Amino acid sequence: METPEQIRDRLLARFPAAQVTVVTNPGPAAQHSLVLSPADARAIALFLRDDSALQLDQCSNVTGVDWPEKEISEITKTTVPDPAGGPARVVEYKTRRTEPGRLEVVYHLYSIALRHGPVVLRLRTGNRTDQVTLPSLTPIWRACEFQEREVFDLYGVIFEGHPDLRRILMWDAFKDHPMRKDYVEVDDYEWEPTPHDDLLEKAKRHYPAGAAEGLKN
Repeated sequence: METPEQIRDRLLARFPAAQVTVVTNPGPAAQHSLVLSPADARAIALFLRDDSALQLDQCSNVTGVDWPEKEISEITKTTVPDPAGGPARVVEYKTRRTEPGRLEVVYHLYSIALRHGPVVLRLRTGNRTDQVTLPSLTPIWRACEFQEREVFDLYGVIFEGHPDLRRILMWDAFKDHPMRKDYVEVDDYEWEPTPHDDLLEKAKRHYPAGAAEGLKN
């Protein structure tokens, strides 16, 4: 199978205006990935499925990743000459920058016809608040349908063009997205009629004074 770099180059030859970047994975699996801009994602996905050399006809896995905003420290070194004519010295400058948060959706693609893969695609939202819409790839690979619903449910990514985008694990009235890294677990478990152990301690905060004493552990 072609390397991610070769696939990127072919994609850029086919879609010259597209944004396609290779992200390397330093881990033992070394499953490098291709980051696609949302605007190009569906056209590229269709090409990957139908191209005779790739035939990526199966999406086996769709997962979400939450990247909260973080501060990054960077060290820059520069050589400063000695005004007195002595040896130059190396000076380090420390800078800090803020990397905005975002949500990411990762697709693992295989070719059943050619027996190769995976090719890993990544789509990234603009932020974690009001720019969380990405194109659904369900029209390209039907196997994405339930898995994109799960990412929508647990991370809050809105998939434009999904045929049935609604919660799949949490109930419809549930608020928030439990797999986000800043999610705070509720302590009022209305669905737990007889809370036990840690749930009991949390639930006690919402019982009338003295009511929790009659509960059994």
